[in-house]
Amino acid sequence: MASQTPQADAMTEPWPTCGTETPHAVAIELRTESAGGENAAFSREPYRVATCRECGAVRVERMNDA
Repeated sequence: MASQTPQADAMTEPWPTCGTETPHAVAIELRTESAGGENAAFSREPYRVATCRECGAVRVERMNDA
C-alpha cells in the first residue's frame, strides 16, 4: 500500500490572529533585499509567506537569518 501525502488544504498551523489552529496556504518567495545597484540580482533571499484561510491575515518570515 502506497503512503499518501497530506493534502495542502488539510494542513493547519497555530495562527496568532485567530488564536487557534487554522488552515493556511504557504508559498516560498524569493525577495530582493537590496534597493538597487549592480548587486541587487544577488541579494535575493527566500521568504515563507503563510496566509490564513480563515481571516486572510498574512505572515512573512525570512528563512535565512544568518
